[in-house]
Amino acid sequence: MSRSFSITIFAVTGAFFAAFFVWPIWKILQGGLLDADGTLTFAYLVEVFANPIYLEGLRNAFFMAVFSTLLSFLIAMPLAYLADRFVFPGKVWLTALILIPIILPPFVGAIGVKQMLGQYGAVNALLTQAGLLTDGATIDWLGRGRFWGVVIMNALHLYPIFFLNLVASLANVDPAMDEAAENLGATRLRRFRKVTFPLIRPGLFAGGTIVFIWSFTELGVPLIFDYTRVTSVQIFAGIRDIGANPFPYALVIVMLLFTLLFYGLGKGFFGRANYAMMAKAGTAAEARPLGRLAGWGCSALFLLVTLVAVLPHIGVVLISFAQDWYQTIIPDSWTLENYEIALGHTLTVPSIANSLKYASLSALLDVVLGVCIAYVVVRTRLPGRHILDSVAMLPLAVPGVVVAFGYLAMSQEGTFFEFLNPLEDPTILLVVAYAVRRLPFMVRSAAAGFQQTSEEYEEAARNLGCPPLKAVFKIPLPLISANIMAGALLCFAFAMLEVSDSLILAQQQMYYPITKAIYELFQLMGEGRFVASALGVWAMAFLALTIIGAGALMGKRFGTIFRF
Repeated sequence: MSRSFSITIFAVTGAFFAAFFVWPIWKILQGGLLDADGTLTFAYLVEVFANPIYLEGLRNAFFMAVFSTLLSFLIAMPLAYLADRFVFPGKVWLTALILIPIILPPFVGAIGVKQMLGQYGAVNALLTQAGLLTDGATIDWLGRGRFWGVVIMNALHLYPIFFLNLVASLANVDPAMDEAAENLGATRLRRFRKVTFPLIRPGLFAGGTIVFIWSFTELGVPLIFDYTRVTSVQIFAGIRDIGANPFPYALVIVMLLFTLLFYGLGKGFFGRANYAMMAKAGTAAEARPLGRLAGWGCSALFLLVTLVAVLPHIGVVLISFAQDWYQTIIPDSWTLENYEIALGHTLTVPSIANSLKYASLSALLDVVLGVCIAYVVVRTRLPGRHILDSVAMLPLAVPGVVVAFGYLAMSQEGTFFEFLNPLEDPTILLVVAYAVRRLPFMVRSAAAGFQQTSEEYEEAARNLGCPPLKAVFKIPLPLISANIMAGALLCFAFAMLEVSDSLILAQQQMYYPITKAIYELFQLMGEGRFVASALGVWAMAFLALTIIGAGALMGKRFGTIFRF
């Protein structure tokens, strides 16, 4: 590819991120740091920390992220260690099943948890039948434990990200270092603490950063659990006053600053390479077979964790088939009518069409930008290409709530982008928001393909007189078509069930995507939660099929898309 074309890609990508990433954040800064006269002020930020309600929201969001990250690590670390070091029955299938929770949105799963842990839900019914509760007595599990409910939902959804990054880091640890420590008399636990753990810190940082930021800014699960004393929900509640109230802007600024601060602290503690070791192990560690009892024990552990992780979504499936579910362990009566309504309701039919349109357009945009960025980063020696790679990864470090709120701010009346105001038509902003949030997956998928495809084929084509651009389209792109398709499917699938952008930017019913329709249905009395669950099951089934297709296309390379 010619240098001029590479520079053009750099410029176009830079302009895109300037308009739809930097500018929205700048508008947020203006809204929270400038008073009515346009004078710089920190009064709004000070008020955020002086207001006990805002302060409680920040404190809850912080601890929610801390405990979600810690619990995700405690789940993923033993599984990653066992998967890397040992062979046990069904290992290939069981490690693949680990990915299931990440493709099932916790926003939908929270509906199932609320049904099971409600005052008249399945858990209390079970306790009553077991004689542990008297008839009529109830325990308000979520009333007392909404915080921990959100933490558990986050952890069960996000531990696969930790698992994938830790497995990759463990694979890169040179086994000779562990053997040297063993020869010096170190116990297995001491070797892990003194040798292995320090060497996997980059993977710990990569997985922990994504899990922490995701949990700190989670919006969907707190909304379903009616957990309002958390910053993301407070920002969502302030949308209706966005034109006149500076405090939602200030809250978003504080959330962004804390996110960047936590990222920096994590980078300092876990991301620095303080130990001399090759980037990859010189010799691969050989997984040891376990005995029959220990092997089946490992298999049972993997299966148990996966079962617990999908239990909330099993609850959603049960709700979707129920005519009613009140004070019983499982529904008393069953029906398929909810599925029929979900595909014929005046709210759901347009939402399915809208999500298909938004997700398709955003996936197409991701393919174009992601493949171009990956090619420049991997194939060229253009100065600044690593900056381009870092910029493409930035959406992982900036919360979706922040980006969506920034789009609202930059499209208000009187601004340059007022023609994109989502009150009129949110299509363009939703497409761009979905694309920006999922672009890192496309870049990583395409980059993995380019790295595994030899440049010699392109060089041979150019030596035979093929123009550089034509050589790219004729040689490497067909060879990495599986990677491109897998990345596109992932971008499409995750866009279909995006929560933050959908809830914030879709203001009118005719433009609702699926997640906004599920949220609105869930709040309706009567059959609302049953139809919402049926729509959620349709969405989950579609998402699962899409992810399976992406995994089949990429094979063992599929996990690289989730490693950063």
